[in-house]
Amino acid sequence: MWEVYKKGFKAWLQLEKSLSDNSVEAYLRDIDKLTAFLQTTAELKTPEQIELKDLEQFIQWVAALGMMPASQARIVSGLKSFFKYCLQEQVTTIDPSFLLEAPKLKRALPDVLNFNEIENIIAQIDLSTREGGRNKAILETLYSCGLRVSELTNLKLSCLYLDIGFIRVIGKGDKERLVPIGTDAIKFINIYKKDIRVHINIKPGQEDILFLNRRGSKLSRIMIFLLLKDLVKKAGITKNISPHTFRHSFATHLLSGGADLRAVQAMLGHEDLGTTEIYTRVAQDHIRAAYAKSHPRA
Repeated sequence: MWEVYKKGFKAWLQLEKSLSDNSVEAYLRDIDKLTAFLQTTAELKTPEQIELKDLEQFIQWVAALGMMPASQARIVSGLKSFFKYCLQEQVTTIDPSFLLEAPKLKRALPDVLNFNEIENIIAQIDLSTREGGRNKAILETLYSCGLRVSELTNLKLSCLYLDIGFIRVIGKGDKERLVPIGTDAIKFINIYKKDIRVHINIKPGQEDILFLNRRGSKLSRIMIFLLLKDLVKKAGITKNISPHTFRHSFATHLLSGGADLRAVQAMLGHEDLGTTEIYTRVAQDHIRAAYAKSHPRA
């Protein structure tokens, strides 16, 4: 019985919501957990028979199993999506998850770099080597566009509109967005394309990938992590830095400079404005710290 509901839910997630395979599988695992819980009760209820109290007991059950609040919150999100599907497809007539509350989460503020620290990291690149020229273009693009590391490694030549100052980014769930790109990043991408990339023996199927390793293949995520870790160490910076820190810094610096929150949301590719709003707190903290350090009456 539940297999039919899960099959329909899977198709809805793929076709209506255009989610990635990983996201779809995560949602389906949430429903598997729900059915496992229902099997521990007196009967395996259908979606139509499930009430709010059943879902509340389910969340208590997963909490008792040791699941962290963040995981519980994600499951609540999965349940809400499932019952939204059930309503649309008339599997149910009410949504028992409507009043279901997720655990309150304390969102940690991300580490960010100030502009001088970013300049210091980039300055450690050895531009006398081909890899150095490529790495300069990589870090300038990361900071200029606020990309996720997977978006950077998958960036294609056909997605560059450098003459008008934009790139097309394929983000989570294969959703596309246009992101502005700064003049420094454009300059070093063009240098990389003209003086370095043309000398690489590119492997079949990789011709449209912008950033390549010396063997002509797409860079891995771990390669980006390692090259950045090496540069951070040379720069003498002790913060916990990853490629995602450049994305955090991109957003924070925009908001500190007065950028509109929804514009930053669009550039980052966030579906939920609340995800972007955390950077306003980071920006405020940095402004407050700068005031305390610099103002004579602080």
